[in-house]
Amino acid sequence: MDWTIFFTSFGAIFLAELADKTEIAVLSLTAKTKSPWSVFCGAMFAFAVATLLAVLLGELVAKAVPIHILRYISAGIFILIGVLTLIGKL
Repeated sequence: MDWTIFFTSFGAIFLAELADKTEIAVLSLTAKTKSPWSVFCGAMFAFAVATLLAVLLGELVAKAVPIHILRYISAGIFILIGVLTLIGKL
């Protein structure tokens, strides 16, 4: 295992997910159900499945599309999401 990649991905995902809508949903669900371990296990499994799908899709896309093109596409998607958020369409 490449520990540099492990800690880079951990840090990036941890910071990106901290206090986002998923965390707020988990907090709300835990407060509502008062069953923290069930919510934790369900959320972890859901995140693991979503991450697995992203990794598998990323592996397929990386084989078909050069990395410099992927960077432009990713940047464009983030910019589009930002603009849509600013104008209230998202």
